[in-house]
Amino acid sequence: MVEALKRNAVVYVVDDDPSVRGGLANLLESVGLQVETFPSTTEFLSNARPDVDACLVLDVRLPGLSGLDFQAELAKSNIEIPIIFVTGHGDIPMTAKAMKAGAVDFLMKPIREQDLLDAVRIALDRALRRRDESRIAGDLRVRFESLTSRERGVVILVTQGKMNKQVAAELGISEITVKVHRHNAMKKMGAKSLAELVRMVDSLGIGKTGR
Repeated sequence: MVEALKRNAVVYVVDDDPSVRGGLANLLESVGLQVETFPSTTEFLSNARPDVDACLVLDVRLPGLSGLDFQAELAKSNIEIPIIFVTGHGDIPMTAKAMKAGAVDFLMKPIREQDLLDAVRIALDRALRRRDESRIAGDLRVRFESLTSRERGVVILVTQGKMNKQVAAELGISEITVKVHRHNAMKKMGAKSLAELVRMVDSLGIGKTGR
């Protein structure tokens, strides 16, 4: 939990039972975590959430929208937050559905304290990785957008596996010019090799479209 504390991570608890909310909050706060509790998904969504790593401890059975349905709604809205389900009435199909949709864990009440703490650690680590991946992708996009239109064209064709002379013929420029654009583009992208450049372009999803 040390890393989570350093980055001011938050654990959200959504459960309609006040005693459960209080018990989970006390446990998580006892290890130094920041906790916010809500009796419903509606109140959770209406709350302004800080831009920090977070995870959600979510009851499966809630008034109105169930925990599983809420998981689906978050996915549709592109709200990425690792979810740990808790329930007193779980079954194998329910567990399988939650895990298949990306849940970190599915814990049965009464919850073993260490099981919850372990699940929260995994969830917050996942949140951190997602943030890092998003930041890296954003940096790569900025670098790619810094290329001239000609450099982008060369990069796209080169990373599709075409030789310099093929790129030159397709773009109507000399092979030497292709090499110059390729060199400049790799420098701007921070790619030390063609293989690294290919990985960068693939990760941006522009290897085939150029967009």
